[in-house]
Amino acid sequence: MNIGIILAAGEGTRMKSKTPKVLHKLVGKKIIQYVLDACDRGNINKKVLILGHGKEMILENLKKEKFDWKEQPVGKEKPYGTGYAVMQAVDFIEDNSTVVILNGDVPLIEGDTLKKFIEFHKKNKNTASVLTADIDNPFGYGRIIRENNQIKGIVEEKDASKEEKTIQEINSGIYCFNGKELKDILGELDNDNSQNEYYITDGIKKVVEKGQKVGGYKISDIVQIKGVNNRIQLSELVKEEKLRINKKHMLNGVTLIDPNNTYIEKDVKIGIDTVIYPNTFLEGKTVIGEDNIIGPGTRIQSSKIGRNNEIENSKIIKSTLKDYNKIGPYAYIRPKCKIGSYVKIGDFVEIKNTSIGDNSKASHLAYLGDGEIGENVNVGCGVIFVNYDGKKKSKTIIKDGAFVGSNSNLVAPITINEGAYIACGSTITEEVEENALAIGRARQVTKINKGKDRYK
Repeated sequence: MNIGIILAAGEGTRMKSKTPKVLHKLVGKKIIQYVLDACDRGNINKKVLILGHGKEMILENLKKEKFDWKEQPVGKEKPYGTGYAVMQAVDFIEDNSTVVILNGDVPLIEGDTLKKFIEFHKKNKNTASVLTADIDNPFGYGRIIRENNQIKGIVEEKDASKEEKTIQEINSGIYCFNGKELKDILGELDNDNSQNEYYITDGIKKVVEKGQKVGGYKISDIVQIKGVNNRIQLSELVKEEKLRINKKHMLNGVTLIDPNNTYIEKDVKIGIDTVIYPNTFLEGKTVIGEDNIIGPGTRIQSSKIGRNNEIENSKIIKSTLKDYNKIGPYAYIRPKCKIGSYVKIGDFVEIKNTSIGDNSKASHLAYLGDGEIGENVNVGCGVIFVNYDGKKKSKTIIKDGAFVGSNSNLVAPITINEGAYIACGSTITEEVEENALAIGRARQVTKINKGKDRYK
């Protein structure tokens, strides 16, 4: 059994926010969610969150996740420190388990790193292991003291000698313990120090004093161990994560015209030979097929895009497009839309909860809400689906081959049958039969010589 104890009880005062630090987003995903996902990918079977400040908000945001949690009591009479936080999880620690201690504000740790860390710990039969890294400027970090490749201690910056301060291997704050020994150590920790806090690093010291093995697993990617204490550090990790994601897509055959100005979230999937232009935002669980041209200025949220589409300066939310469509510029496709192939959705066309069949088009300035549009349909400029009567939404159905003239209002519920033609400027309130011409407008009246009097 691999158990992950995630420390997420800090107040995060340096964020200067009403939102708990671990709920701030990093490239579209909450900080704490990154850590939980890394645990899942790292073969950690049980996750235990140590919560304090903002616990109600954290639990509400993570209600779809599976984990155990324990509150860390706070107050003037209560001690602090990493050791005290881990003590709260003691009832969840099994004697024969391997326990990984993580920080809820260190989001870019990777599941593969955790998996290898646990394997290293078990293979070397360590009682405890520390995740470490070499950094050029180790100021402020605890230094790793090694002897015969075993860790003999962790010296904090303020306690380090001049020689020890030259050590570049640092403590990441991520640990691995054997379950039984960790429970024993937690019972032995004390807060006899200037801060009156319990430190998990003192647990490492006690393992060494007992003559048991402490190993150090060194990683080269120091971004994985960087934490978030303020919004500057958050922005720095956003930059790092964006670069990671964008590099992955480019190595997989996607062209990003300007990677520094392209925003792609972690769960997005993109097919080969798709080209992404600058100022494009791909979010959520969006899936984009091959050979598309996306952007510039496009935002796609949790949608599925097929092949060979061209989408320019448009917004698409929770919808599906098939192949060879031309969208935009300035189209707005709202949730629950299903668009076939070879469809044209032009500038300033808004669609909501509507399906559109193959080879149909709405090229200009239309609102198509709660509709069902067949194949080979032309929707003219300025057409409105009048879908709301003040109490309920109703559906507009336009069947194959129909033509809706410009500036027409279709008052739902209504059906325009196959091959029907709606004259421009019409307001249609009744079903239009197959191949019929429907005109719903007043007859033109012309007043001779009255035009010159319009300013009198």
